[in-house]
Amino acid sequence: MFRRREFLYVIGAALSLPIAANAQQKVRRIGVLLPFDDEHDPQVIQLWPAFTQRMRELGWSEGRNVHYDLRFATQDVDRIRKAAVELVTSAPDLIYVWANPALAALKQATRTIPIVFAQVSDPVGSGYVANLARPGENISGFQNFETAIGGKWLELLKEIAPTVRRVGVVYNQNIPANIAFLHTAKAASASTGTTVTAIELHEAAAIESALTTFAQKPNGGLIVTPNPLNTTNRTLADLYVSLSSVLR
Repeated sequence: MFRRREFLYVIGAALSLPIAANAQQKVRRIGVLLPFDDEHDPQVIQLWPAFTQRMRELGWSEGRNVHYDLRFATQDVDRIRKAAVELVTSAPDLIYVWANPALAALKQATRTIPIVFAQVSDPVGSGYVANLARPGENISGFQNFETAIGGKWLELLKEIAPTVRRVGVVYNQNIPANIAFLHTAKAASASTGTTVTAIELHEAAAIESALTTFAQKPNGGLIVTPNPLNTTNRTLADLYVSLSSVLR
């Protein structure tokens, strides 16, 4: 989960971009692209008030000198692309985006509007920025995980549950960072005495069958890679794994 402190830190980065000059004299528009269904999602309910509160503390008050244009794109690729194009067409002063798929869509949609990203894995390897110190072009932000952590997750899982022999990596092959997590976990499997199995998921409807099937054999564990589908449905995934284990 995206921690509150990290979320608030993103605001400072957004305000350091060119929109800050003479901001008190003009209403600035910030586009926001989020991978959730709507404003009722628990993470939106938790984080959005913190965002707007911190913005007010920094002198940016909605209705006075800033306006937010929120777009909710869920995890559907077509909907993400459409929302990205619509947001860019509306010509905001800056765009804040969360997660790899939405950032990829925005990168294709504009090379001029400043973009600040968060909750993005391996932005350099994914081709979003040149490097973190000097990202270049119009994109800057904060990565959540380096790809090498895939092997560390496997080692940690083995420490927590020494009897684990089978490890399923739940990932999305359309996200380069997810593929990298899978590869680093496989590379570490020999040293941990485990076998890594790829569990590819693109939609919530597939969670039940995929994880129930994996849980039918003993000594299993899961690595759930960070992506919007997994984050939004983590409670559902936990439920299916628990039920399958009990039934087995």
